[in-house]
Amino acid sequence: MHGPMRMPGHWFDELASGGGSVAAVGFLMKGERARRLVLLRELLDRLEERPALLGPADLGSIWRAVERAEARKLGCVEELLLSPQVGSWLAHTLRRLHGTSAGPPLWVDTGHLAGVAVVAALRAGTAAELVVPAREGAVALPTLGLARLPGIPLLGFQPVHARVREGELLLLPAGRGTGATALTLRPLTAPPSALWWPTHRLPVRPGGPEVALDDIDPYRDLDRPIPPRRLTPRELGTWHSLFTEAVALLGPASGPGPRSRGTGPGALRPEEVRRIVPWPGRLPNGPVEGLSASTADAFGSMVVAEPPNGAALAESMVHEFQHSKLGALLHLFAMLDDDRTEEHYAPWRPDPRHLPGLLHGAYAFVGVAGFWRDRIGDRAADPLDLAPFRFALRRLQTRTVLRTLATRAALTGPGRRLVAGLTRTVDGWLREPVDGRAVARARAAAAGHRAEWRLRHLRCGDEERAGLAAALRSGAPLPPARPPRLVPAQERTHWQDVRGALYLRPDLAPDLAPLRADLLLVRGEAASAREEYREGWADAPGDPHLLAGWLLAHTALHPGHRRLLARPERFAAAVAGEGPAVWERAARLLASPETPA
Repeated sequence: MHGPMRMPGHWFDELASGGGSVAAVGFLMKGERARRLVLLRELLDRLEERPALLGPADLGSIWRAVERAEARKLGCVEELLLSPQVGSWLAHTLRRLHGTSAGPPLWVDTGHLAGVAVVAALRAGTAAELVVPAREGAVALPTLGLARLPGIPLLGFQPVHARVREGELLLLPAGRGTGATALTLRPLTAPPSALWWPTHRLPVRPGGPEVALDDIDPYRDLDRPIPPRRLTPRELGTWHSLFTEAVALLGPASGPGPRSRGTGPGALRPEEVRRIVPWPGRLPNGPVEGLSASTADAFGSMVVAEPPNGAALAESMVHEFQHSKLGALLHLFAMLDDDRTEEHYAPWRPDPRHLPGLLHGAYAFVGVAGFWRDRIGDRAADPLDLAPFRFALRRLQTRTVLRTLATRAALTGPGRRLVAGLTRTVDGWLREPVDGRAVARARAAAAGHRAEWRLRHLRCGDEERAGLAAALRSGAPLPPARPPRLVPAQERTHWQDVRGALYLRPDLAPDLAPLRADLLLVRGEAASAREEYREGWADAPGDPHLLAGWLLAHTALHPGHRRLLARPERFAAAVAGEGPAVWERAARLLASPETPA
């Protein structure tokens, strides 16, 4: 009988600071083990109640194979259970059974349990005879690879007989007349071929731990199963090079090395990453470069678009592992009432965000800020000297979100302790001196994103809007500021913070700037930029990017008017339907000391 799990307070505080020692992260893994066992028990209970859910597979045969494997090689099943491949599949399948997710025929998802048992038997060297699902003639073996039946490919989803003997696997098509033939291989040692696609491995160091580079597992995405998308030799070579660079930046796995590695925010032991999944597709709104994602169902796993360099990959690894740590903490502790109303400002996103998303974002970007803080002055890791800007920007943005969480979220006791720990970390960083030019650019980038976000997503109420227009036209008293309302989701459009990218790399501004006005603003030519934004209004009236740019340029020229940036939607309401000729008058009116904040 197992007793309750109790996390020592100092481990929680380590994690609440944004970092975490080996022992603290190890405790999170213990929690994940317990959670996986609970989920597995639920799945087995449901399959026992309704054996037909497994289709042609037999639960008794599957579980006996698992027990034999664990008896022969103690711990092999537990290691498999803790893999990201099994974690993602298990959570997805339970969502299928609860009716909250979609996928292939249900027996294919539930029958993947037989594939897990086959892998356990292969690793332990025991015997098994099971029925496993095939997708387009391919059988997925979680953590090992993908076996493809020779002959005419099977179409759709088909059952396949799998026989395991002393590390050898025989796959036989279940139906007759399919055109596919039997396949025999030894998955633990077989080299890559047209019929066997082993899971790629990225070595952390020679002869040491490895990270899976997974382009084949059907459950490697965030939820729904997806087909394999094998990397080309060139792509695979690129990933190996990028990972080697990233590991060098993050520090050696053990022993002496060129840089010391602590346990604070931004520090990552590369071997703690279990799997990297190359981003499997494209986005409708633009390129995927720079994107990454993860799910709490697969601790240590992350979906990453091919980055431009090793530093970008290292940053993504830190970012997503932060999500893994917080996801595991949330499996142990309730942090806040799960308010999913998407109405809050997140400085790193173009859309409104709910409070759980803000908490995840704050935790992830504390790690990112720490990563760049540790690389300030390290020209080997940061040859372009971008770390000061990135650190200054992320510490400022993260503090904004932590303030929102502290004042708007219904935090539990552990939640307050977590937010307080993150706040102490960031407040300490805000007192650290950073290059003044980088800080100024970071502040401008943060202000620009926030102003444009508010112009795109917030509107004054009808009464306030009418009062603002009347004050501008006739000199009536300004109405008091009231809470704005969100623009309905169906009226929002996707946008990218192009000005923010210019502040990061002013040296590349001529190539990046979509507007001459943005280029002038970033260069510090505020007067010319303000005029360019004003003239651009004739071609694109109502464009929030132009209005935000004008306000940014105007407040750079008139620092006493910076209160306009706190509520730019009031300025937009006052000048609605009017041309740029009234903008300066409206700015003076709304920025006057008598204006309610």
